[in-house]
Amino acid sequence: MSVTTPQTQAQRTESGLLSTRPVWLVGILATLAGAVVTEAFALVARAAGVPMEAASPGATEAAEIPVGGFFGGVLFWSVAGIVLAVVLARWAERPARTFTVTTVALTALSLVGPAVAPHTATSTQIVLAASHVVAAAVVVPLLARRLSHVRH
Repeated sequence: MSVTTPQTQAQRTESGLLSTRPVWLVGILATLAGAVVTEAFALVARAAGVPMEAASPGATEAAEIPVGGFFGGVLFWSVAGIVLAVVLARWAERPARTFTVTTVALTALSLVGPAVAPHTATSTQIVLAASHVVAAAVVVPLLARRLSHVRH
Protein backbone atom coordinates (compact mmCIF):
# COMPACT_ATOMS: atom_id res chain seq x y z
CA MET A 1 0.00 0.00 0.00
CA SER A 2 1.39 3.39 -0.93
CA VAL A 3 0.74 6.52 1.04
CA THR A 4 0.05 9.72 -0.88
CA THR A 5 1.01 12.83 1.03
CA PRO A 6 -0.32 16.24 0.05
CA GLN A 7 3.14 17.15 -1.22
CA THR A 8 3.46 14.11 -3.49
CA GLN A 9 -0.10 14.64 -4.71
CA ALA A 10 0.69 18.30 -5.56
CA GLN A 11 3.89 17.28 -7.36
CA ARG A 12 2.03 14.61 -9.33
CA THR A 13 -0.76 17.05 -10.25
CA GLU A 14 1.68 19.73 -11.43
CA SER A 15 3.74 17.27 -13.39
CA GLY A 16 0.69 15.50 -14.78
CA LEU A 17 -1.13 18.66 -15.79
CA LEU A 18 1.88 19.95 -17.67
CA SER A 19 2.95 16.65 -19.15
CA THR A 20 -0.45 15.70 -20.52
CA ARG A 21 -1.15 18.84 -22.52
CA PRO A 22 -0.07 19.18 -26.16
CA VAL A 23 3.20 21.06 -26.61
CA TRP A 24 1.50 23.71 -28.74
CA LEU A 25 -1.09 24.37 -26.02
CA VAL A 26 1.56 24.72 -23.32
CA GLY A 27 3.34 27.06 -25.74
CA ILE A 28 0.27 29.23 -26.16
CA LEU A 29 -0.38 29.38 -22.41
CA ALA A 30 3.29 30.13 -21.70
CA THR A 31 3.24 32.85 -24.36
CA LEU A 32 0.16 34.49 -22.88
CA ALA A 33 1.72 34.41 -19.41
CA GLY A 34 4.98 35.81 -20.77
CA ALA A 35 3.16 38.54 -22.67
CA VAL A 36 1.20 39.64 -19.59
CA VAL A 37 4.28 39.68 -17.34
CA THR A 38 6.37 41.53 -19.94
CA GLU A 39 3.66 44.13 -20.56
CA ALA A 40 3.33 44.66 -16.80
CA PHE A 41 7.11 45.14 -16.60
CA ALA A 42 6.92 47.74 -19.39
CA LEU A 43 4.01 49.53 -17.70
CA VAL A 44 6.03 49.80 -14.49
CA ALA A 45 8.97 51.20 -16.45
CA ARG A 46 6.66 53.64 -18.23
CA ALA A 47 5.19 54.75 -14.87
CA ALA A 48 8.75 55.24 -13.56
CA GLY A 49 9.37 57.74 -16.35
CA VAL A 50 11.27 55.66 -18.89
CA PRO A 51 10.53 57.14 -22.32
CA MET A 52 8.88 54.51 -24.45
CA GLU A 53 10.22 55.64 -27.78
CA ALA A 54 12.57 53.56 -29.90
CA ALA A 55 13.84 53.53 -33.45
CA SER A 56 14.49 50.62 -35.77
CA PRO A 57 17.79 50.41 -37.63
CA GLY A 58 17.82 52.95 -40.42
CA ALA A 59 15.08 55.11 -38.88
CA THR A 60 15.71 58.84 -38.60
CA GLU A 61 13.80 59.24 -35.34
CA ALA A 62 12.29 57.22 -32.54
CA ALA A 63 8.63 56.27 -32.55
CA GLU A 64 6.44 55.70 -29.51
CA ILE A 65 6.02 52.14 -28.30
CA PRO A 66 2.29 51.93 -27.61
CA VAL A 67 0.73 50.40 -24.53
CA GLY A 68 0.27 46.77 -25.50
CA GLY A 69 3.34 46.85 -27.73
CA PHE A 70 5.36 44.58 -25.47
CA PHE A 71 2.44 42.15 -25.21
CA GLY A 72 2.15 42.03 -28.99
CA GLY A 73 5.89 41.62 -29.42
CA VAL A 74 5.95 38.60 -27.13
CA LEU A 75 3.01 37.05 -28.99
CA PHE A 76 4.67 37.64 -32.36
CA TRP A 77 8.12 36.28 -31.48
CA SER A 78 6.86 33.38 -29.40
CA VAL A 79 5.23 31.81 -32.45
CA ALA A 80 8.72 30.82 -33.61
CA GLY A 81 9.43 29.36 -30.16
CA ILE A 82 6.24 27.31 -30.20
CA VAL A 83 7.02 25.98 -33.67
CA LEU A 84 10.54 25.12 -32.53
CA ALA A 85 9.18 23.30 -29.46
CA VAL A 86 6.70 21.28 -31.53
CA VAL A 87 9.40 20.30 -34.04
CA LEU A 88 11.84 19.34 -31.30
CA ALA A 89 9.16 17.34 -29.46
CA ARG A 90 8.65 15.33 -32.61
CA TRP A 91 12.21 14.78 -33.81
CA ALA A 92 14.84 15.72 -31.23
CA GLU A 93 16.47 13.11 -29.06
CA ARG A 94 16.64 15.51 -26.11
CA PRO A 95 13.99 18.13 -26.89
CA ALA A 96 14.04 20.00 -23.56
CA ARG A 97 17.80 20.46 -23.58
CA THR A 98 17.92 21.40 -27.26
CA PHE A 99 15.06 23.86 -26.81
CA THR A 100 16.65 25.48 -23.76
CA VAL A 101 20.09 25.86 -25.33
CA THR A 102 18.63 27.23 -28.56
CA THR A 103 16.25 29.69 -26.92
CA VAL A 104 18.84 30.97 -24.46
CA ALA A 105 21.21 31.61 -27.38
CA LEU A 106 18.44 33.33 -29.36
CA THR A 107 17.48 35.45 -26.34
CA ALA A 108 21.11 36.53 -25.94
CA LEU A 109 21.23 37.39 -29.64
CA SER A 110 17.99 39.37 -29.33
CA LEU A 111 19.72 41.75 -26.89
CA VAL A 112 21.73 43.19 -29.77
CA GLY A 113 18.66 44.96 -31.19
CA PRO A 114 17.99 47.17 -28.17
CA ALA A 115 21.71 47.81 -27.72
CA VAL A 116 22.08 49.29 -31.19
CA ALA A 117 18.65 50.97 -31.48
CA PRO A 118 19.34 54.45 -32.87
CA HIS A 119 17.68 57.57 -31.47
CA THR A 120 16.66 55.61 -28.36
CA ALA A 121 17.33 56.68 -24.78
CA THR A 122 19.70 54.45 -22.83
CA SER A 123 17.01 53.83 -20.21
CA THR A 124 14.68 52.65 -22.96
CA GLN A 125 17.36 50.38 -24.41
CA ILE A 126 17.83 48.82 -20.99
CA VAL A 127 14.08 48.27 -20.54
CA LEU A 128 13.81 46.78 -24.03
CA ALA A 129 16.69 44.37 -23.38
CA ALA A 130 15.35 43.47 -19.94
CA SER A 131 11.92 42.81 -21.44
CA HIS A 132 13.46 40.19 -23.73
CA VAL A 133 14.91 38.46 -20.68
CA VAL A 134 11.63 38.76 -18.74
CA ALA A 135 9.64 37.19 -21.57
CA ALA A 136 12.17 34.38 -22.00
CA ALA A 137 12.26 33.77 -18.24
CA VAL A 138 8.54 33.01 -18.32
CA VAL A 139 8.11 31.23 -21.66
CA VAL A 140 11.26 29.11 -21.94
CA PRO A 141 11.07 27.24 -18.61
CA LEU A 142 7.40 26.37 -19.08
CA LEU A 143 7.96 24.94 -22.54
CA ALA A 144 11.20 23.24 -21.50
CA ARG A 145 9.42 21.57 -18.60
CA ARG A 146 6.74 20.28 -20.97
CA LEU A 147 9.39 19.05 -23.40
CA SER A 148 11.13 17.19 -20.59
CA HIS A 149 8.10 14.86 -20.51
CA VAL A 150 8.41 13.90 -24.19
CA ARG A 151 9.33 10.25 -24.62
CA HIS A 152 10.44 8.72 -27.90
